[in-house]
Amino acid sequence: MKLLRVGTAGSERPALLDTEGTLRDLSGVVPDIDGPLLADDAALGRIRAAAESGELPALDAAGLRVGPPLARIGKVVCIGLNYHDHARETGAEPPAEPVIFFKAADTVVGPHDTVLVPRGSVKTDWEVELAVVIGRTARYLPSHEEALAHVAGYAVAHDVSEREFQIERGGTWDKGKNCETFNPLGPWLVTADEVPDPQNLALRLWVNGELKQDGTTGEQIFPVAEVVRYVSQFMTLYPGDVINTGTPAGVALGQPEPKPYLRAGDVVELEIEGLGRQRQVFGAA
Repeated sequence: MKLLRVGTAGSERPALLDTEGTLRDLSGVVPDIDGPLLADDAALGRIRAAAESGELPALDAAGLRVGPPLARIGKVVCIGLNYHDHARETGAEPPAEPVIFFKAADTVVGPHDTVLVPRGSVKTDWEVELAVVIGRTARYLPSHEEALAHVAGYAVAHDVSEREFQIERGGTWDKGKNCETFNPLGPWLVTADEVPDPQNLALRLWVNGELKQDGTTGEQIFPVAEVVRYVSQFMTLYPGDVINTGTPAGVALGQPEPKPYLRAGDVVELEIEGLGRQRQVFGAA
């Protein structure tokens, strides 16, 4: 299933994109798309049955904002330097273990919302990423099979980053990762049954129409199953938590000088095979 949330920010309602590409209203079936829903097999079953019945009301998508596909996110766990080609382009050694940092849940915005270049920023960068959405409480998972069994679905994430704040201002990466609007998510939460192999997905990103990133999740140093298993050794993952799994080569940081960092007015488009497409116009904070 392709689950999403539509409407003005803060007042989104649950919806479903059916197999014909028609947007369907789910508000009569479930109150929202969130962690408790993803952990509730009965509720998911009701959605499937309603979708198959063909009786869900159609929504007019024209002019309708698409919000983040998941409400009340608990935490956003991020994996750094998780693609062989990205490590090479930045001159970094591939990590021996996954690099973990966090984004605050309030950085998450809709896939087409305006992204704000922070005040004083000269190194705002782009990163297309596969997001993993957790569907069952996960702690100390013993195997890759168990890890994938705890995944509810997948989505497109844009891990927008300010490299000066991240690298040159001391402390941890978090300063360059947590600026407002820095995590567009969606358009859809695609349930795991529709993604049989998360290591075989194409990722692409364009800036002002120019292709910048063109990679595949097959380049991941630590595949999705290992990322989920590994993270569960250090923290409990709850339904509705999100893991951003890293970005392939092609970010501004890896380009020759002068590096083409983002400015207000730039347009970024990104997509992952089968998971949908985002488009953001960047503005000034």
